[in-house]
Amino acid sequence: MKLILATNNAHKIVEIRAILGSSFGQILSLKEAGIDHETIEDGQTFLENALKKAREITDLSGCCALADDSGLCVEALGGAPGIYSARFAGEHGDDAANRRLLLEKLEGVEDRRAHFACAMALTRPDGSVVTAEGRMDGVIAFEEKGSNGFGYDSLFYLPDRGCTNAELSPEQKNAISHRSKALHALRDKLEAEARD
Repeated sequence: MKLILATNNAHKIVEIRAILGSSFGQILSLKEAGIDHETIEDGQTFLENALKKAREITDLSGCCALADDSGLCVEALGGAPGIYSARFAGEHGDDAANRRLLLEKLEGVEDRRAHFACAMALTRPDGSVVTAEGRMDGVIAFEEKGSNGFGYDSLFYLPDRGCTNAELSPEQKNAISHRSKALHALRDKLEAEARD
């Protein structure tokens, strides 16, 4: 069975193939599947956005599709930036500006609890859907540390590890990340389906 990933992000593709490889005969990125499509993410939740992306790719390809949506949720900011994580400072994907704005908004704030959330949606041509969610808890540091990762990783501090996400190796981060947890939960659901 073929699975098309609603992404061209190389890091995501490697991680998804590693975790879901045994569940599908072939796992392709959008580019590998010859699909040039951009979904307008106008959902109110991570799950709504993931479902919309996956459904559009299934409709276009006639194949199973997998999409995720994820972001940073900060307690003191009422869950922001949330679904707007990639464009928090206005321009999509300006990670440095997003981090600066986050630090500005948390200036003088003591409660710095935060979590990364990830929603995964797998859609099939028959209309059936499998979803899963994952979460990674931490706190927002007062300054950036580490050079690995991307997005908010250099500000996302893990008290139990004594370092930020950006100080972990990619392998260490992938083992505990919100995306990894969502993917493992999804795989467990697929395996349970296969046994039924």
